[in-house]
Amino acid sequence: MNIREDVIYARQSVDRKDSISIESQIDFCKYELKGGSCRVFKDKGYSGKNTDRPEFQKLLGEIRKGKVRRVVVYKLDRISRSILDFANMMELFQEYDVEFVSSTEKFDTSTPMGRAMLNICIVFAQLERETIQKRVTDAYYSRCLKGFHMSGQAPYGFDLEPTVVENIRTKMMVADPIAANHVRLMFEMYAEPETSFGDITRYFEEQGIKVYGKSLTRPFLSQLLRNPVYAQADLEMYEFFKSQGAVVVNDAADFAGTNGCYLYQGRDVKEDKDKSLKDQILVIALHEGFVSADVWLP
Repeated sequence: MNIREDVIYARQSVDRKDSISIESQIDFCKYELKGGSCRVFKDKGYSGKNTDRPEFQKLLGEIRKGKVRRVVVYKLDRISRSILDFANMMELFQEYDVEFVSSTEKFDTSTPMGRAMLNICIVFAQLERETIQKRVTDAYYSRCLKGFHMSGQAPYGFDLEPTVVENIRTKMMVADPIAANHVRLMFEMYAEPETSFGDITRYFEEQGIKVYGKSLTRPFLSQLLRNPVYAQADLEMYEFFKSQGAVVVNDAADFAGTNGCYLYQGRDVKEDKDKSLKDQILVIALHEGFVSADVWLP
């Protein structure tokens, strides 16, 4: 006959000052057990958006072996923030007659009211997660539309310098003199009708010109030549992107042949392997371009 035991499960996504530690979670749960013996499973550095966590999977394995009587957590979102995952887990708990207790929210699935309240709260837990995700996405696109630099490293040919725009600290790209000359050379060579990617990479190799300390490759070159951050965006570029179905944020008057552009994937646009510009977002950037539009345009 299997002896079923009480278990504690604790999870912490990141180690932050405002995030309750795994040790504190375990202390809360032990208090709920009133000093009874238990086994502890803990995952540190794992998100609650799914159940792909090593210790949690071990816990589920023990449940399927019939070794668990009760699972105690600090809060229900330590288990999962997904309604679907939580529903599947509760079915497993019911199948193996396992009780679920949240020490701070006072849910006890051994009672009908506890089960009902648990289902209500997991709905709100997922709503909170989705609301946070939307806020982050909204903030990202709001900055995109203002021409802020949003990616980490600056594209080849640029450095990043701190700046303040509309009382918001951000970074602006400035040309790196040596690397910028290399980029101009790539564009000028490719503008010649008979010049291929292979011709350019071979020339750079023969001249000993390195990109980030490495030999220039065709995929890198292809991506660089399509990036509008280098172009001095003028009316021709405005008309080109409009004709390709891109969403151009700025007015035509802003395309004065000085600043570069950022091209962002639209919010509801899936990544296109054919590199279509339809519904992509084009916005004038804060930095100055250093390749003329007539050289940049295909």
